[in-house]
Amino acid sequence: MKKALAFAAALALMAGAASAQQYPTKPITVIVPFAAGGPTDVIARIVGESMSKTLGQQLVIENIAGAGGTTGITRGKEAVNDGYTIMMGHMGTHGAAPALYPNIRYNPVTDFEPIGMAAGTPIVIVARKDFPASNLKEFADRLKAGQDKLNEANAGVGSVSHTTCTLLHVQLGTKPTRVPYTGTGPVLNDLVGGKVDYACDQIVNLVTQIQAGAIRAYAIATPTRSPALPDVPTTKEAGMPEYEVSAWNALFAPKGTPAPIVARLNDALSKALDDANSRKRLLDLGGVLPEGNERTSAWLGTFVAAEVDRWGKTIRAAR
Repeated sequence: MKKALAFAAALALMAGAASAQQYPTKPITVIVPFAAGGPTDVIARIVGESMSKTLGQQLVIENIAGAGGTTGITRGKEAVNDGYTIMMGHMGTHGAAPALYPNIRYNPVTDFEPIGMAAGTPIVIVARKDFPASNLKEFADRLKAGQDKLNEANAGVGSVSHTTCTLLHVQLGTKPTRVPYTGTGPVLNDLVGGKVDYACDQIVNLVTQIQAGAIRAYAIATPTRSPALPDVPTTKEAGMPEYEVSAWNALFAPKGTPAPIVARLNDALSKALDDANSRKRLLDLGGVLPEGNERTSAWLGTFVAAEVDRWGKTIRAAR
C-alpha cells in the first residue's frame, strides 16, 4: 500500500513538472484591484504587454476594484493555483491593508507566492501653488504650528494618498483635518483650485500639474531625484530623511502555485523590465525599477513582511 501511495505521489509530481514545463498554454488573467487608468493598472498593462511576448500567451488585465484593492486581491487568493490567474498587488493591498481592514480575508505574507517587483511609484509632497512655504522645512513648520487650520486631501481611507500622508503626520506629530475624496482626480482638481491645502500622492498622478506650475512640489520621498521631476529635491535633501516611501507594485500568484511556474513568470517580468520600450515608458511615468536581487521572488516575500510591519505600526500610531 505504501509503495502504491509513493508511486502515485511520484506520478503526480512528474505530471506537475511536465505541466510547468509546458506553461503557459492559454491566456493568463492578471487581476488589477483598482479601476482602469490608475497607476497600478498602467504599470500592469506595460509589463503585461512585454511579458506576453516572452511567454507566448496574452496577459489579460481584469480590473476588480473595491475596498482599497482588497476585493480584487481576495478574488486572486481564491483562484486556482495553476499560474493562469495572478494579481498586481501594491503597497496598500500587501502592506497597509491588514491594519486598515480588520476583517480582511487574506494574509499578505502567507497566502500568496511572490513573483516579483514591477515598479515603485515614488510619493511627492505637494500643496496648492500659493501655499505660504518655500521649502519642505517651512511647510513642516507651518503644518505643525497651524494643524487646526490646514486640511489634507486624499483619495479615501486606505488609498495611497491617505496612507502615505498618515506616515507624514505620524513623523511630524500632527493631526490636521483630513478631507477624503472619491479618487485622485477630485483631489487634484481641488488642490489646483486652492480649495484644499496639501496632499501626498504618487508621482505618476502629479507630474503634469507640477510641471505646469498648477501645484507646488516640496519633495520626493526617494533616495535620489527622479528624472521625471529633476528640480524637485528628495526628502533627504530637504531635511526629512526619515520620510521615504513608494507605492510599489508587484506580481503575486495564489499560494501553492508550482515553483517552476512562478520562476517562469519572474523571468518574463525581469525581461519586461529590461525591454527598452517598457523600461522607457515606466521611467517616463516617474517609476523606480528594481535591479539585481530586488527582482527575485525571495526578496519580494521578505519585503512584503517588512511592509506589513511598517504600515501596521504607522497606522496604529495615528489612531
